[in-house]
Amino acid sequence: MGSPYRILYVGQLDAARHNTATQRMLGLEDLGHELVPLDSQLSPEPALLRQLRRVRRKLFRVITHPSLDREILEQVESKRPDILWIDKGDSIDPRTLASARKLQPDLRIVGYCPDDMMNPDHKTRFFVECLPHYDIYFTTKSFAVPELEALGCPKAVFVDNSYDPTLHRPIELTAAERERLGSPVGFIGFAEGERAESVAALGRAGIPVKVWGNGWAAYRKCMPPSVDLAGPCRWGEDYAKVINSFDINLAFLRKCNRDLQTTRTMEIPACGKMMLAERTNEHRALFEEGVEAEFFGSDEELLKKTRYYLDHPEERERIAAAGRRRCVEGGHSNQERLESMLETLEELR
Repeated sequence: MGSPYRILYVGQLDAARHNTATQRMLGLEDLGHELVPLDSQLSPEPALLRQLRRVRRKLFRVITHPSLDREILEQVESKRPDILWIDKGDSIDPRTLASARKLQPDLRIVGYCPDDMMNPDHKTRFFVECLPHYDIYFTTKSFAVPELEALGCPKAVFVDNSYDPTLHRPIELTAAERERLGSPVGFIGFAEGERAESVAALGRAGIPVKVWGNGWAAYRKCMPPSVDLAGPCRWGEDYAKVINSFDINLAFLRKCNRDLQTTRTMEIPACGKMMLAERTNEHRALFEEGVEAEFFGSDEELLKKTRYYLDHPEERERIAAAGRRRCVEGGHSNQERLESMLETLEELR
């Protein structure tokens, strides 16, 4: 890496590392770059106004955030950053990026998002209109590279997901924490129909499963007694503790995001726990099946492998340890991934 950059980092930020945008920003800071943080989250607002924003987004595919646009330009003018880094960028007015470039002609504008931005829940008119203004846009969706470039992005690059080594690590839990948080089998994530069907299938077979996540109350009536819908998603340090409290961590993919891998893909093995994930070509490229992680392609295979590894703890622990080694030795930390991304940006010069 050359000289440190001054980076104006725009994303959903919080002090407790609850989200991956914050974790990436701190990863850049760990690499020695000077960060100018700018939180892109809307300030708390009345429920009616939030509902109107949702309706406007659904009907017109527009989210506006004028105060954020003004702040970006003020920071570009006053701080003179080398890089304007935008995490997601669904509410930024394209005129803001054009103006930022005029204020500082050598400014490099970088985009990144772990979501599928072609998903109607994420895609906005502003996002699409901003694409031609980026120097490069990084995506964790391999299929999105041609889609983004077809919409005018000069350069889209696929990168694998990564993990935060400060958070995603083996943690020694107390007996009380393990009892409160954990289970032989568990999952952390939002509710979806196919996920609920798979969890219920395990429950009907008598497998104890604990789920931490939002939206699961709608499926409570169809869950067998051995399934514990424990509460909302856990974040930050609590998220890592929950992963460490499960013997087997399930890793479902979001079909609406066309996922082939997720942040969970790296975070679970990085915690030194066994991952049982949906089988995809990308998962199999990242981890050797049966050695560093396990995969399934149906509820029948999920049940078969869950039973087997619950009955064979030594094999389960061997896979968990090998998965963590792959994360650590394979260059999958946030810092290593970000350094590689900045090298790719530098090659564009």
